[in-house]
Amino acid sequence: MKLDKEGNATFFEKKKTELYQELGLQARDLRFQHLMSIATRNNRIIMRMEFLKAVITPEFLLILDYRNLNLEHWLFNELASQLAGEGQLVTYSLPFEFRAIEAILQYRISKLQGRLNTLQPQILETLEALVDPKLLSVDRSKLHILLQNGKSLSELETDLKVFKETILEILDEEELIEELCLSKWTDPQVFEESTSGIDHAEEMELLLENYYRQAEDLANEARELRVLIDDSESIIFINLDSHRNVMMRLNLQLTMGTFSLSLFGLIGVAFGMNLESSLEEDPRIFWLVTGIMFLGSGLIWRRLLSFLGRHLEPPLPPHVPAVLKKSHPAAGRVELKNNLKAETFGLSRSSLTNQ
Repeated sequence: MKLDKEGNATFFEKKKTELYQELGLQARDLRFQHLMSIATRNNRIIMRMEFLKAVITPEFLLILDYRNLNLEHWLFNELASQLAGEGQLVTYSLPFEFRAIEAILQYRISKLQGRLNTLQPQILETLEALVDPKLLSVDRSKLHILLQNGKSLSELETDLKVFKETILEILDEEELIEELCLSKWTDPQVFEESTSGIDHAEEMELLLENYYRQAEDLANEARELRVLIDDSESIIFINLDSHRNVMMRLNLQLTMGTFSLSLFGLIGVAFGMNLESSLEEDPRIFWLVTGIMFLGSGLIWRRLLSFLGRHLEPPLPPHVPAVLKKSHPAAGRVELKNNLKAETFGLSRSSLTNQ
């Protein structure tokens, strides 16, 4: 697909060898080995933004292999109007390659922004459901959703990192920025404008820096989501540990109760044996022995619970000695006066006693 300066589209199919000869490029120039790249060859800008492959010249924009990539809506409804000057680009006063580069970078940033806007509410909703302290167990379906969203977030962070590195490589080299200004070397009028005061290299640098900052902002938002996921995982583990400790404490209390009943149950075992004694003839002995069993079991269980409570309570903070603060000088003076009065009264008593 070929788009000229007025946004007119032309569709054609050619062999790779014919395309190389027409563009004045070599076969290795259009291999697109990297997922994202911006390079110049023979006064041509070769760009790849994931699935989007484009070649920019001072006269037209060439989109390669765009079928079956869900690019038709953007190509026909947005890109053509942007190149014709009907969009919201900021480079309409600059040569054609500026508009083409900005349109492609804007499309890439909008796709990354859309992915982040889709992930953010899903992650927040899932974390809100998982961090609820009232839940005694974790919903496995929510964990599966969080895992999938975490993977998608990692992929988004990787794409943002590659996008920033691609632009940063160009910003670090002034020669590469100069090479991106194609019309400066082919159009005499543009060359005169660049020498008279309009620095196209500086405009290209500002354009790339603008989209680098946008990618940096998206990366910061994605990083905040990652930190939120990590913090929420810690909260989930703390809640599960808390519920696990409650169950262990309850199990220990029941074990102590069973031990107490078993200890005094030996009395009932002794009286339940088929041995004759004078005690079984008294009808009050049954109630007496039963009362002693329950009372003794209750007292031992209570004792064990108090022992458990003392040893499982969190330790008290270390004692900090009281220090006289500078913000209360009046209290210090009153205390000092009282001490002096006490010492004076003690001296007077000792003198009277000596007399």
